[in-house]
Amino acid sequence: MGAGRGITLAIFDAHCDVLMKMFIDPDISFLDSEKLHITKRGLLDEGGKVQCFAIYIPEKVHPDMRFQAALAMIDIFHEKILSEPEMKFVKTKADMESLKETEIGAILTLEGCDCIGNDLLKLKTLLHLGVSSVGLTWNHANLLADGALETRGAGLTDFGAEVVTLLNEKAVWCDVSHLSEAAFWDTIKRADFPIASHSNAYSLCSNPRNLKDSQIKALFQKNGVIGVTFVPQFLSNGNSASIKDILMHIDHICSLGGERQIGLGSDFDGIDHMVENLTAYKDYHVLVNELNRLYSSEFVNGLLFGNFARHFPVKKDSF
Repeated sequence: MGAGRGITLAIFDAHCDVLMKMFIDPDISFLDSEKLHITKRGLLDEGGKVQCFAIYIPEKVHPDMRFQAALAMIDIFHEKILSEPEMKFVKTKADMESLKETEIGAILTLEGCDCIGNDLLKLKTLLHLGVSSVGLTWNHANLLADGALETRGAGLTDFGAEVVTLLNEKAVWCDVSHLSEAAFWDTIKRADFPIASHSNAYSLCSNPRNLKDSQIKALFQKNGVIGVTFVPQFLSNGNSASIKDILMHIDHICSLGGERQIGLGSDFDGIDHMVENLTAYKDYHVLVNELNRLYSSEFVNGLLFGNFARHFPVKKDSF
């Protein structure tokens, strides 16, 4: 890190939308593009150790083309992310644990199962290709469940339950961020490896994308992890958010028993408005410095890296 940035600590960030931006604009360079919040240079400068890269298919993509778009993003992941010398594909816990000091792990995730329709083979194909975390919905309904913004607010479908069973069998994270409340409860009962990659506390900010205290406690009871996210409208009921708002959500989630089950999921490159003084990955040190000032080194290391890393499932078998 540069002068005045404090101590370099390893960071595990559980969610970003870099692949979506690079899918929309093929000319973007992952190395140092100013169009990206997360770049390889930013990861190297700020202590990035593991970054989750979401496959998120923009709604404007025709449903018949969404699986093709998912494959295209996986191609971008290989050709433009993993082609950088320091970037290493993390598909297993052993991959993560074997990262060298100069290497950054890249985890492939799926944000919403719209691209698979009702075809379990398509999901199996994505798991074959190294997807290690699967979010069942985005904000709206699909053939698995209702999302957080779907007015109906229904739960899991039979097909959704079938998908959760597959994720259990293959020891893949089941991401409950974006689910409707009813779908969350249906999922948390069934999922062996649940996480909320990028959600905050509803009791502090009443956005439907956030989780209520009872949901957060249920996630912890299932040995899950929640990633505090930097989306201003999930941090504050006002028009803006600050580092202080992030700290308030961290404190509240810890008060529910989450000291060892809390991490960070920035949602960088998936947001248009930023937290004050935290406008991109290059600013992570601003948050890290505040964390170091206020909390123990053990807690900060767990929040930044250890909690998500420790809970990464050990794959039961190969396909």
